[in-house]
Amino acid sequence: MILRSLCLALLLAAVPAAAQDRSFAIAGQTFAPGSRDDFRIIVPEGDDGATFIPVTIVHGAKPGPVLAVVAGVHGFEFASILAAERLAERVDPAQLKGTLVLVRVANIPGFEGRSPNVNPVDRKNLNRVFPGKADGTQTERIADLIAREVVARSDFLMDVHSGDGAEFLDAFIGVYGGPLATDFPLALKVARGFGFPNIVRYSMDTQQQIDSGRSLNRQGVAMGKPTILVEIGQNGSREEAHVAAIVAGVDNALHLLGMTEGRVRDVPAPARLFEGTVGVAASQAGLFHPAKPGPRQLAKGELIGTIRDYTGKDVEKLYSPVDGYALYGITGPPVEAGDGVVMIAMPTPDF
Repeated sequence: MILRSLCLALLLAAVPAAAQDRSFAIAGQTFAPGSRDDFRIIVPEGDDGATFIPVTIVHGAKPGPVLAVVAGVHGFEFASILAAERLAERVDPAQLKGTLVLVRVANIPGFEGRSPNVNPVDRKNLNRVFPGKADGTQTERIADLIAREVVARSDFLMDVHSGDGAEFLDAFIGVYGGPLATDFPLALKVARGFGFPNIVRYSMDTQQQIDSGRSLNRQGVAMGKPTILVEIGQNGSREEAHVAAIVAGVDNALHLLGMTEGRVRDVPAPARLFEGTVGVAASQAGLFHPAKPGPRQLAKGELIGTIRDYTGKDVEKLYSPVDGYALYGITGPPVEAGDGVVMIAMPTPDF
């Protein structure tokens, strides 16, 4: 017995410490290899109350990269949230190399409050306040914890959305490139694996682009993570086809990142490639009447829609400033001054 114990001690001493302990630590929690666990990142109480972020950790039996998939940044985007629920059930830790960090609903107050775009507690858009503040309002505290505990622990970030309430959208993947982004070729490879009809490259050329109304995806760029934005569904849909498309895309990503075995699923090539987007915003509040709600080609000078005040008087007409493709936007009728009414993607022949 003494001899066997001595031999075991010598064997362990010869193995690097990292190989001896492959547990995964996040937000004060530790997870063993080959495990699947659910836990909550607690958002401490401030002047506006506490909340939580539900997270599933699938920590693989073998070493590999850390993929962070964040759903529910906007609480009314149900397809992303339902896809996260399904992914948590289907990824097998025994077959996984690396770790899947799955944020099931980033914005619980928005989700429970059925609130498009904003957290009803402080009326802030979680996707505009990163990196957040540990001592800020509730939305800012949520952003701070996601940035420090989720994005910081990842090797690849997916910001998963679906069209919000009163919003049209043509399914697309946003890929972050340019001099300030990390590993665009890998991000593009993963993006193509979703098989969505549209891919948009966002070139991160200046720090101002990253910092202005910083979204979760731009937080990933700021922290040096290859990042993609996943968008599918519209008007708060929970259609099975949209949920399944997200799940299938993440499955392909796991193969492409070397985290699971098996053949990468064949998908169609994108129908359209775009280089960035141009937004058109309202300057008046009232009732927005789109000329043709939905994705479509737009010519420069073409009417996008009309805003009427609460007496029915036309107060603003909005026209396309460029030739491009209406990728997503609002269907109305409510609109506030400063609201983006359409995002126009700029076609490119290639990346």
